[in-house]
Amino acid sequence: SAQHQQCQELPSISFESITASTSGFSTENLIGEGGFGPVYKGTLPEGQEVAVKRLSRGSGQGHSEFKNELILIARLQHRNLVRLLGCCIHGEEKILVYEYMPNRSLNTFLFDPEKKGLLDWKTRYTIIEGIALGLLYLHRDSRLRIIHRDLKAGNILLDEDMNPKISDFGMARIFGSDDNETNTKRVVGTYGYMSPEYAMHGVFSVKSDVYSFGVLLLEIVSGRKNSIFTHQESSVSLLGYAWRLWNEDNAMEFVDPAIRDSCSQKQASMCMNVGLLCAESRK
Repeated sequence: SAQHQQCQELPSISFESITASTSGFSTENLIGEGGFGPVYKGTLPEGQEVAVKRLSRGSGQGHSEFKNELILIARLQHRNLVRLLGCCIHGEEKILVYEYMPNRSLNTFLFDPEKKGLLDWKTRYTIIEGIALGLLYLHRDSRLRIIHRDLKAGNILLDEDMNPKISDFGMARIFGSDDNETNTKRVVGTYGYMSPEYAMHGVFSVKSDVYSFGVLLLEIVSGRKNSIFTHQESSVSLLGYAWRLWNEDNAMEFVDPAIRDSCSQKQASMCMNVGLLCAESRK
């Protein structure tokens, strides 16, 4: 059917059953905002819990992102990428249905003083590993080879066992083997996770994702957001702070106090080192 074609060979789910599953897109079911619209929790008739991403009616940009996400993620399969289960295109309505992630996203744990203690070092290390595997698949092993372009703690979802799943492919781009760098008129993504050459000149490549991965690593090790804060009377970014401590041979000072005593010092400082190398800006 036409709907099936539009849904990129994904199962097509009826608008009625999606509406019913989310109690009519009720605010009680609202669990967040995706790249192009609200995300609701739903329960399908057979009892399966899902996350329902609905294109905002007013979002002009949203249409291309919806299509992008649909085309790309329908062709991707990896245990560290969020799984798209189906789609619904019904008049003006455009909806994507994903597996539901009970533990929401990494940032809800990492930057919450109450919850960050739940992320012990072993869990953080598993999350780092999973993100790296998902990224390697996107860049090298998937059929398409994809640059994500918006890798950040809010886009790393966690399943019930705290396994990470990369989500939100609205900004992602396919790259051929010959384009190592591509230029874009419209810089998208999240400041703080953007590589300097991308933020300033719109040049993105696999390296842009590697830079964001480096920032993410430093955030996971330190439990701090990559934003400007005060350290010894001067303001620094998380990267500047990390370099400073690394050069002073004081890596453990960088580690999140919530896990400082219980983590493997060797692994934590190795992850910090990798993070710094990934986020190094070359002139």
